[in-house]
Order: sequence, then C-alpha cells, then structure tokens
Amino acid sequence: MKRISILGSTGSIGRQCLRVVDSLPGKFEIIGIAAGNNIELATEQAIKYQPKVVSVSTCEGAKQLREHLAAAKVRFMPEVLCGAEGMERVATHPDADTVLSAAVGVVGLPATYKAIQLGKNLALANKEVLVAAGELVMAEAERQRKAVLPVDSEHNAIHQCLRAGERREVKRLVLTASGGPFRKTPASELKNVTPEQALAHPNWKMGRRITTDSATLMNKGFEVIEARWLFGMRPDQIDVVIHPQSTIHSMVEFVDGSILAQLGPTDMRMPIQYALTYPERVASNGFALDWSSLKSLDFEPVPEGKFPCLTLAMHAMQQGGALPCALNAADEESVAAFLDGRLGFTEISEVIEHVLGRMPGRVLTKMDDVLDADREARRMAQEEIAKRKN
Repeated sequence: MKRISILGSTGSIGRQCLRVVDSLPGKFEIIGIAAGNNIELATEQAIKYQPKVVSVSTCEGAKQLREHLAAAKVRFMPEVLCGAEGMERVATHPDADTVLSAAVGVVGLPATYKAIQLGKNLALANKEVLVAAGELVMAEAERQRKAVLPVDSEHNAIHQCLRAGERREVKRLVLTASGGPFRKTPASELKNVTPEQALAHPNWKMGRRITTDSATLMNKGFEVIEARWLFGMRPDQIDVVIHPQSTIHSMVEFVDGSILAQLGPTDMRMPIQYALTYPERVASNGFALDWSSLKSLDFEPVPEGKFPCLTLAMHAMQQGGALPCALNAADEESVAAFLDGRLGFTEISEVIEHVLGRMPGRVLTKMDDVLDADREARRMAQEEIAKRKN
C-alpha cells in the first residue's frame, strides 16, 4: 500500500486524485492533505480519508476546520495546521512515501522541494516547481535517487513512450497542444477577447489560470520548460504541434525515425493513476478512449506570431537563470489581472515581455534565490499592470 500526501487536495487535480484512490480500494492510504480556502470540502475530505495531518491556507480557516471536525465527532482528530508551515508538514510527514504536488502557484514549491530532500517520491502536477526551479529540483531528485512522475497528460505520455527505448536513442519530443478556444480566431481579434471566452476550453475542464494559459499557449510554453528538465533534453529537442482532438497526448521520435505516441481520453484520472501506481499498471475504473467517437487525428503547426506567450517561454528556457522563474511570476500576475478585468488579453504577453526584458539573468543556486526572483518579477509585473490600467 502506498501512503500519499496531497498538496492541493481541494483543487481539480487533488479531487481527481482522490477519485482514483476511491476506485482502487486497498492500494493507497491518505496520510496528509493540504487544502486552500475551501474549508467545507477540506472538512469532507478529512472526515472521509482520516489523514494524520491537514493544512489550509489561513489560521482562521484552520480554526474553522477544527470546529467542523469536532462538531462531526470524528473518531480520530488529525493535526490541523495552516500556511506554508502546514503545507510543508503535509509534504514531509514521515509516514508519507509519495507526495502529489498539485497546489496552484509558487506556494507549493518550497514544500515540494523539502519532500524531495527527504527522499519522497513525487507525483508532479504543479508546473511552477519545474518552471521556476527545474534545475534545483531535478538535481536534488537525482541525488536522492527518487522518481519524479509527471501528472500533466503531455509529460505523462512522454514518460510512457520513453519506456520503449534508451534516452540516447531519442531524437526529439513532440508536445501536442489543442490550440485552445482561439485556434481559429484571427490574431487581429484577440485583443477583444473576454475572460469568459478564454475560459471556454474546447477539451479540458481545468482551473481558471491554467485554462487562460491554454488560451494564450503559455501553458504549452511551461510544458516545454518542464520537459527540458524532466527528461534531460536540449531546448532544440522539444517541439510543439497543434492537435485539436487532444487524443494523442504527446509523442517521442527516436533516432531511427520511429515515433511512439500515447493516446487516451481527455480525463486526468488516467495520468494521475499512472503516476501513483508506477511502475505497476493497474486496470482502470471508469475511463477509456471511445473509439466510436474518434473520427480523425489532425495536426497543424503553431501559427507564427499569433501566440507570443509560447515564444516568450522558449526564449526564457534558452536564456535560463532567473528568466523562467520570472516568466511564471509575470504570467500569474498578468492572468489574474486579465481575469479581474484589469488587463486586456493581448496585454498578458506584453507585460511578460516587459518583465523578462528587465529581469537580471542571474543563476539561481538555492531555493531562496528562486523565491527572491519570483518576488522581484511579481513586483515588476504589478508595476506594469498598474501603468496600463491608468
């Protein structure tokens, strides 16, 4: 039985992880959960899974959670904590052997890094971990000789395909992108896009930020950076292709010309289950590809100049140092401003480009460097957003 802690248990990935746990009785034990501000759902999860430790965002939320659990007369009262220290406790609990990192934002980075330092296996769904600190995180995972299992469907697909050959035999990785809601929208019309339109993803149901990032293709840029660190590839060995059906989740081309592709339904439970049960494959319960509905598999290149966020991500990856961290921070601030109506859709990339142009290209050698770079990039982004608002 694998013993799991979940960072981001009330988010989309966290909830689906628990559905996987429910579908495989006897396979997993939930040791800890770190939730956000959804105290009602955190209470339900704590009652059902009886973790040893629960953390929420605020101390006031922790107080409410204790009261809810006491009122429910739970048989075993978990340790209830809050904030960054609480999340770290969940990630580093001595009884947990695997940590699912699915907390949204850089908030989950220090706790995830601590878990790796303690030799935990990592199922990774938090993009910020590798975008902001990929070199540090993967170096520590290698020192600990512990696996980093990707939960993102694209990287999960690559991980599966790579089991067919040696890394030295790989020519390139091909990440597929649906193209989002604006695949057919003329570039000249993107400046008038509303948050409601950006959040209408054609294939996936996800959180607000990642859905907006999918609309700008920044999400695919993040995935390119993640793939560079996860699989030890050079930047020129990673390509992106538009695949509107989202049935082929990614591909690996080998030096002999063979291409392996992983196909599956648009259901995140599949990659979550793969990451949690690896290296074993376990029969699924409730998700499978509907071949009768699969009429075609289409591919097209990313339109040049239409999605500048992808170009900015490629640039940040090639430059390295603090730029990928700044890319993520500036994007998070810009997307939040767009969703709040304080920034236009096409201004997201403009703010990010401004921040990257100002950010010093220093090397990040420790986690404090990463967090400092994140704060500085956010400050720059907020300044630029304020200028545009006025």
